[in-house]
Amino acid sequence: MPSGQLDPASFPRAAKVCLIFRFAENGRTCLAALLLLLTPLAACRRRDFPQYEADYREYAYVTNGGSNTVTVLDLVNLRQDRVIRVGDNPTGIAANPVKNEIYAVNTNSSSVSVIDAEKNALAATIPVHSKPYFIDVDANGERAYVANSGSNNVSVIDLAARREIAVIGAGEAPGMARISPDGKSLVVSNRTSGSVTVIEPQSYKVRSVFSGCPAATHIVILPDSSKAFVACSGGHQVMVVGLAHPDSAIASEHADRLLTFLEVGQTPVHLALKPDGGEIFVSNFGSDTISEIATQANEVGGAYLVGAHPASAIVSADNSTLWISKFNSGSIEVYSIDDGRAINTVHVGDGPDALAFSVEGHLLLATDARSNDVSVVRVMSRTPGGINHVGTLFTMLPAGKQPNAIVVKAFHVK
Repeated sequence: MPSGQLDPASFPRAAKVCLIFRFAENGRTCLAALLLLLTPLAACRRRDFPQYEADYREYAYVTNGGSNTVTVLDLVNLRQDRVIRVGDNPTGIAANPVKNEIYAVNTNSSSVSVIDAEKNALAATIPVHSKPYFIDVDANGERAYVANSGSNNVSVIDLAARREIAVIGAGEAPGMARISPDGKSLVVSNRTSGSVTVIEPQSYKVRSVFSGCPAATHIVILPDSSKAFVACSGGHQVMVVGLAHPDSAIASEHADRLLTFLEVGQTPVHLALKPDGGEIFVSNFGSDTISEIATQANEVGGAYLVGAHPASAIVSADNSTLWISKFNSGSIEVYSIDDGRAINTVHVGDGPDALAFSVEGHLLLATDARSNDVSVVRVMSRTPGGINHVGTLFTMLPAGKQPNAIVVKAFHVK
């Protein structure tokens, strides 16, 4: 393994697979137990759930790196819809914000699979370069950007033509390429070289390079496209980069610039941005903590102990709660942002990692890397006495081997 590159085996999405349920050796006992569990779930499944129109569809798509498939979960009926065969070792996945298409990156096949979300069928395969890992789609749904970790470059894909139209050089082993909301900056994290590359998307040219971020991994960009925050997973910092705005009245903002390094916990692997852009929550995998960053002031407000190996986090649409997957605890921690305290622990599958909300936000989905399933958590439920309860495991849906990433897509059929 190249110097400076993190060992994938030590991180959540490369975890080995095992089973969540400790089934009895007797198969009949196991089946009977499952039936007893599923019966009450089926009886109460529609209580306090949204009422959908007949033409409404909502699906979650899960890449399964160990089985070379994408699992499609029907979130209206809460069941597995189907399994789609894609390339070898699918990892990253993204939804087109305009068209009903899903894009899955096949790391060992050097390709991107295009899935027609209306048919839930493979529509095309687009060749890219060596060991692609992550894909991002611009706000117009016209271009996709793929970080090719094995060839040190980024592929630009014309999604209408379904072909690669440009290749841009980056640093060593780029793991993520994130397009800014305004479409004017493409930010790439380079794991092995410990650097960040900023690219001009219109000209396909490198604009800036910033070093000093060991094992640079996860990236978030503020909603106003003013700053990028990059997790330096090989250490204990987050790099903050000011992105160029040539039309700004402030001369110093006309170019990209390194603003600061923020001290967080050990091995920061994931950044969760509040929808309003005011705060970022850093999952410090190596120190079992979450750090809170104030994005305007570029300040760390503190660190909070949450449990064994926080791997990922997501903030509710109303900016009130933070949901944290704890990879080695088999649970999701629910944290009240306004109160500054944990309010619940939801036990889920084994090795919870990537998280996603349903479109209406009533469900949280967690990929369980070790137990090969997806835990479905009700964000808010009510007890028989009418008391509201935040975070309840509702059911678990099957996925393939080693589920990596998840994305949700909703639409109305014509």
